Amino acid sequence: MTEPFLQVQGISASYGNISALDSVSLSVPRGAIVALLGANGAGKSTTLNVISRFVRPTKGSVRFDGQEIHQLSTDDIVRKGLVQVPEGRQIFRDMSVQENLEMGAYTRRDRAGIHRDMDYVCTLFPRLKERFSQKAATLSGGEQQMLAMARAIMSKPRMILLDEPSMGLAPLVIEQIFNTIQTLNREEGMTILLVEQNVKLALSVSSYAYILENGEVVLEGKSEDLKNDEAVQRAYLGS
Repeated sequence: MTEPFLQVQGISASYGNISALDSVSLSVPRGAIVALLGANGAGKSTTLNVISRFVRPTKGSVRFDGQEIHQLSTDDIVRKGLVQVPEGRQIFRDMSVQENLEMGAYTRRDRAGIHRDMDYVCTLFPRLKERFSQKAATLSGGEQQMLAMARAIMSKPRMILLDEPSMGLAPLVIEQIFNTIQTLNREEGMTILLVEQNVKLALSVSSYAYILENGEVVLEGKSEDLKNDEAVQRAYLGS
């Protein structure tokens, strides 16, 4: 049996005395889009932050491409090809679009490759090319989300953790963002773990999904099956 590209096994985490995750396990096959769903405060972002080592787990392990990474630094995890697009974008607001993209490539030394990828992300997101010299703070919310995703791509990742990419965006922008997610997966073979409150949208682009409640996985399955699950429909799909 093929080992998962990302394997999270029994991770727990807390903020002070408040438990955020309790023995969460999930796996992501190479080349798949897997969704991590749940209400606000369920532990979705904390799970991503544990994987990226922004939050230290109190127990459990994380393996990426066959290697344990839960004790590595965030920089080393990025160098291994696993990068996170955080909730709220967290771009460098006082830097230009170009400078943000250059920061995304800070772990790389292949200048020719960086130049090619700069052209590539501007093909994915033409609006960024139009605003190349503008400060990131002047971009719209949708453009900032595009920049956050493009900055992540500049690190040349093999897997991306996407945290709430549709948050606060207009429907047309959301459609563009999710078309790009599918393009990265289909054409570039990018493996993606997607945290998203728009459950219907997340289930439409993913092949498998996990649902968190109060820091625990309460349901998992093929996305198509979960879309037809009565409990999921009542709780998350408004039917």
